[in-house]
Amino acid sequence: MIASKNTFPVLFPAALFAALFLCAACSASRDRVADGYFTAEAAEYDSHGWKEFVSLYMNNGRIITVEYNAKNASGFIKSWDMDYMRRMNAKDGTYPNRYTRTYALALLNRQHPGRIDALAGATESWHAFRLLAAAAMVQAEKGDKRTALVEIPGQKE
Repeated sequence: MIASKNTFPVLFPAALFAALFLCAACSASRDRVADGYFTAEAAEYDSHGWKEFVSLYMNNGRIITVEYNAKNASGFIKSWDMDYMRRMNAKDGTYPNRYTRTYALALLNRQHPGRIDALAGATESWHAFRLLAAAAMVQAEKGDKRTALVEIPGQKE
């Protein structure tokens, strides 16, 4: 449908009002979120020896950067493990370096962990990511810069 010249004066003020209303609602919730880095990590290592974590940088109530990954007891990062990547990619069609970036980008774009879809082959990590991202966002709302420890269901199976 193409708008005529007569609909512009009616639609533009309505759209402007809607945009201003939404921005006011967003800024009200943004006032409750502290600026800075907020992190959540799994409370325990999983059965493969990895502990997943999410770190967010918040500014003006928005997520600016997202880091999602896992580390082992020595601090080695999961997405750097080439052997694991090859095995997982052959079995599941994805690997940590891919799905961690995919989930982080989805959170950055959608600004809410509940709006992120699972990537085929990485649904367990999707569940963990959403829990960890939500916990990091709660830390931001509280202004608490300590790392939140999160129980991940099924992690030790």
